[in-house]
Amino acid sequence: LGLCVSRASASVLNLNCCLVILPMCRVLLAFLRGSQKVASRKTRRLLDKSKTFHVTCGVTICFFSVLHVAAHLVNALNFSENYNEDFLSLNAANYRGEVSQLYLMSVLVPGLTGVIMVLVLFLMCTASTYAIRVSNYDIFWYTHNLFFVFYMLLILHVSGGVLKYQTNLEEHPPGCFNPNKTLRQNMTVPKAIEDPFPDYTTEPSPEDLPVSEPFVQNNFMRICSEEPKFQSHFSETWFWISGPLCLYCVERLYRYIRSNKPVTITSVISHPSNVLEVRMMKDDFKARPGQYVILHCPRVSALESHPFTLTMCPTDTKATFGVHLKVVGDWTERFRDLLLLHSNQDTEILPIFQQRRYPKLYVDGPFGSPFEESLNYEVSLCVAGGIGVTPFASILNTLLDGWKCYKLRRLYFIWVCRDIESFRWFADLLCVLHNKLWQENRPDYINIQLYLSQTDGIQKIIGEKYQALNSRLLIGRPRWKLLFDEIAKCNRRKTIGVFCCGPNKISKILHKLSNSSNSYGTRFEYNKESFS
Repeated sequence: LGLCVSRASASVLNLNCCLVILPMCRVLLAFLRGSQKVASRKTRRLLDKSKTFHVTCGVTICFFSVLHVAAHLVNALNFSENYNEDFLSLNAANYRGEVSQLYLMSVLVPGLTGVIMVLVLFLMCTASTYAIRVSNYDIFWYTHNLFFVFYMLLILHVSGGVLKYQTNLEEHPPGCFNPNKTLRQNMTVPKAIEDPFPDYTTEPSPEDLPVSEPFVQNNFMRICSEEPKFQSHFSETWFWISGPLCLYCVERLYRYIRSNKPVTITSVISHPSNVLEVRMMKDDFKARPGQYVILHCPRVSALESHPFTLTMCPTDTKATFGVHLKVVGDWTERFRDLLLLHSNQDTEILPIFQQRRYPKLYVDGPFGSPFEESLNYEVSLCVAGGIGVTPFASILNTLLDGWKCYKLRRLYFIWVCRDIESFRWFADLLCVLHNKLWQENRPDYINIQLYLSQTDGIQKIIGEKYQALNSRLLIGRPRWKLLFDEIAKCNRRKTIGVFCCGPNKISKILHKLSNSSNSYGTRFEYNKESFS
């Protein structure tokens, strides 16, 4: 039973160790998202679950690793107690009742590599918990990169050759009789054969044969022509993990070459509520609205990098692209201090021609996200919470350049913030887009609703500059059920894409409402931002 469990769990581990790497191939996922010919919308929506799939494979690896270790502890004990002197090459122990199974597990190559793999897996799993990722992201990042050590040990783990199979079944079939060896004491001699040197090549009658003997098959006795020969099982682990691992290594090499050249920072803007905007330029950089990039600043951290959604994408007329990042944590604080002359200033714009030496910044990407699909629906509902507005900012900037080339014909934009100052991040963009659509006689193209959780300082946004947003500013939280019913009533028998980037509480509510039915025949397809 121990061998069966260990072999079965090993097969499950091979499969999951193969699949767990694929969601981390971000270039491949971005290609599939951007190619409508290769992948349909349903297939592309499945890619939104890449992070969930990765976590599921990781949990499965942890569970079956524990089962695999437990089964091998039982195997080690059985190897020691069931030492067989007839087939010495099959024994994993050196003698019967060897010191302990722990000794066996330590002297064998599978045992040593297995113990180290368990330790590495324990570090990776514990550092992946939500509490550690939030409190100290560096621990999560560095321990997760131990996966390469884990895979190298996995390849060595199966090279011990503990389990073996017989190679000469034709010459020595299982249960055959070897005339060169003495018969077992409990073996019964056939009654009709009295010759002390019988010819076992002839077929005796069935009643003369002991039916209970294992070497009697199909009413005749099989003779061994040679001793059994055993060989270690050929490892299949490399067959499972070599392909995905090579694909990931090639992609990492490609990403390193692509991001090797630093970008040119054109301006840095400090917004209210600890939000920093960085605008950059890079040769041959192309991105689609809704995608994200990974920023790496060696002066902040030699190895650490972080993903940020593009709030401005390069177009045919301008090569500038930008990101908005909220200053929370050590990395963003150090990055802000390097970019700004005085980090306590409320607003600071530094043009490119000003003599200011910015630190070197490397950009890896762009990579795909669910929000690329927002322009492929006829009607889309975009819900943002706080800084979660960043992926929708690139979509609004794209619509500002021109909306007629996209399938989207109506956009519901909901933005929920705690303080009034947060709306100033993209208030100018919303006003310019609103005025443009009014001039083009399409005021119904975008429906803007701004919700303020707190009422302190509400008078600050009311003025001539943001007059277009005054009627769209509401106090409190959205009544999601009524909002969904109203949208479904105005868009009967249509498929509406729902996109959310914000707190999990809002995401769960929208997900539940999207899956619920309505009396208008409207279908809601839920999409959620999830960095890989």
